[in-house]
Amino acid sequence: MTETPQVVIYPPADDGGRRVRVGGRFVGMAYTLLDVVEFLRRAGSEAVEPEDVASAACVEWRGTGPDVWAPPGT
Repeated sequence: MTETPQVVIYPPADDGGRRVRVGGRFVGMAYTLLDVVEFLRRAGSEAVEPEDVASAACVEWRGTGPDVWAPPGT
């Protein structure tokens, strides 16, 4: 992953979506890891793969890790 801004992925909401912030800007709700990849590509990171996002040091997973996309309590 090349020159990706700091990324924060918040815990799953009631519908399973996770808010994504790139730098200081909220960029959308992700429902899969591929959604996060697409947000990063739109933010200017061209060579991003799902494996990169799941383990990159510049990505902060809050609440749960990259394998959790279900609503809380399910």
